[in-house]
Amino acid sequence: MLGLGVYLSHPGLETRRAVEWALEVGYRHIDTAALYENESDVGEALRASKVPREEVFVTTKMWHSEHGFESSQAAARDSLRRLGLSYVDLYLIHSPRARSPEQRVASWRGLEKLHHEGLCRSIGVSNYAIRHLEELRGADVVPAVNQVEFHPFVYDPELLAYCQQRGIRIEAWAPLTRGRRFDDPTVREIATAHRRTPAQILLRWGIEHGLIEIPKSVHRDRIEENARIFDFRLSTEEVTRLDGLRGGGSISGWDPAAVP
Repeated sequence: MLGLGVYLSHPGLETRRAVEWALEVGYRHIDTAALYENESDVGEALRASKVPREEVFVTTKMWHSEHGFESSQAAARDSLRRLGLSYVDLYLIHSPRARSPEQRVASWRGLEKLHHEGLCRSIGVSNYAIRHLEELRGADVVPAVNQVEFHPFVYDPELLAYCQQRGIRIEAWAPLTRGRRFDDPTVREIATAHRRTPAQILLRWGIEHGLIEIPKSVHRDRIEENARIFDFRLSTEEVTRLDGLRGGGSISGWDPAAVP
């Protein structure tokens, strides 16, 4: 339920060090992507750690330029080569942007083939709205995950309910709002009440909703802080108050539902 995201972690030492620190602290989930250009660094950090490969859940993603039955498979194999791994635990379609809905479905069929071959132990999507997910309703494999921007300020209960009904886990990117909402009065008040940081409150909100959280940091103290969210709980009233922040604005400024 908690992983380290490495989006915007600089390739090289910064990414390697962040992953090594996370594994030392106890993280067992690392999320990268071809777009981030640091897959090889994640792989190096995994090999340098003393944690057995089978204990670490590794996620990566294909970029939207690789949509298509054959190209999605080629993209996954390229990622495996850069990671230096024989399989990934989760492989995602990074974006619904494609030439057509048919091309999106073709990409999914490519991922299903990779899944059946054991190269991707589970497969999923990212930034998919409900109508994009509906395109996959007749597929052989239901997406394991839909990774989307999700925090109290971008809270979509309809998408969450839809995914829960279909057995698709919501995985939250930018769960910390990239620090831009730490000064929100409601977040700060609840943080003070629990003697926690705003970051821990935002992450715990996601845990209370059953989300998978993948906060990004390259600072050891913050990596450790972000992991200290399992020894306290928010009250039902506090969760409801945070839910009420919905509509506060996307950090990315991008609405995936607008993708045709």
